[in-house]
Amino acid sequence: MSEVGYAVAERAPALSVPRRGRTRRLVLSAALWALAAGNAAVIVWLWYRGGGVSAVHAWGDLATSLGRLTGLLGAYFALIQVLLLARLPWLEQLVGFDRLTVWHRRNGKLVLYLVLAHVVLITIGYASMDRISVPKEVSRLLNTYPGMITATVGTALFIVVVVTSLVIVRRRLPYEWWYAVHLTAYAAIALSWFHEIPTGNELAVHPVAADYWRALYLATLAILVVFRMLQPLARTFRLGLRVEEVVAEGPDVVSLRIGGRRLGRLNARAGQFFLWRFLSHRGRWWEAHPFSLSAAPDGASFRITVKGVGGYTRALRGLRPGTRVIAEGPFGVFTDALRRRDKALLIAGGIGITPIRSLLDEMHGDVAVIYRVVREEDVVFRDELDDLAERRGVALSYVVGDHAAPGGDRLLSPEHLRELVPDVVEREVFLCGPPAMTNAIEKSVRRAGVPRPYVHVERFAL
Repeated sequence: MSEVGYAVAERAPALSVPRRGRTRRLVLSAALWALAAGNAAVIVWLWYRGGGVSAVHAWGDLATSLGRLTGLLGAYFALIQVLLLARLPWLEQLVGFDRLTVWHRRNGKLVLYLVLAHVVLITIGYASMDRISVPKEVSRLLNTYPGMITATVGTALFIVVVVTSLVIVRRRLPYEWWYAVHLTAYAAIALSWFHEIPTGNELAVHPVAADYWRALYLATLAILVVFRMLQPLARTFRLGLRVEEVVAEGPDVVSLRIGGRRLGRLNARAGQFFLWRFLSHRGRWWEAHPFSLSAAPDGASFRITVKGVGGYTRALRGLRPGTRVIAEGPFGVFTDALRRRDKALLIAGGIGITPIRSLLDEMHGDVAVIYRVVREEDVVFRDELDDLAERRGVALSYVVGDHAAPGGDRLLSPEHLRELVPDVVEREVFLCGPPAMTNAIEKSVRRAGVPRPYVHVERFAL
């Protein structure tokens, strides 16, 4: 079933992204790609200068040379892997946390492929040159080459991290376990460091090359310490973030009001999210969980709304007012600043209503909202949404039902979208929800005729 409520909305003036802002983003993007590609080119040059081509005279030489190149590039892209989610504010604002997460996932697979290629090629190449079997070469490498045992442990950790990132595995793991496993990626990179300069032909015999390699690691470490540790801790003491209020929104949903000092300085926007740590949450303060703002920031407090889907999120209901909070952010570009059209359509799936609800506080003009849930009891903020629709002239539609039930496949199909919002093709669409639901709705929106540049998606999947 569905409930639909429409009201006439005032037409807003045309919106556009300032040319200066677009130019700045293009320049920064070009500079970042140039920096990443430039360092990769330097690494390839070090390999070439170290005899990567000229020293190849036989099959064993070729395998060893390619093994060195894949090892160098694997280590370099492992550092990129750390930087992609190092919480660099300017990088996140430029690219968006959602896209950075996708890049992070793909780059992680590339790192694993390069590292495995390095291990296989080096082992085969050395065995060929030493004229011994591969098992004997493995034993010789582990027993005579410095740092090989720690590097082997690091490789095993990389494999575990990548395997747990696969969708089929990730969905079966509690977030807490997945988060803990991913912390071992730092250990994997650290362990691999101990054999890179002592055994790397390109680095061991050239002091300048070794210093350059150390500089890459030190710069990555410095960024990590500043933005993942020192900045959040300094912000905690400066802002004095604490839980002020805990409100049950439904059987499995709770809202937390978090207050502090001078919160306006964070420049948070409706639609963004933070990574939250609650310092007295059953000893699990080290876990950082992403929760979107469910109301526009007012300079004095933030509101987040969480659905209990695991032990951690269910326990948030028991937090006491006064609990200290560490927050990293704000993150996300899912804000009204993206809007370039007069008309907007906000579509929420399930608990994806949280950033949509906050966007409603900031968005003005001709705005329509579609809230997709499976059951009536899954609706959150019904009273608030109904009140906003009445006061602000928002066209609000509740779409309730299981797509697997008879007739459910029509829900939010292109035809259904046109029925609910006849001028959908003229609107800028903001879509948020669980990945599977979001992917299906995004396809319907595109098939309904909305051009890709006017479809903005936020998926609740880290």
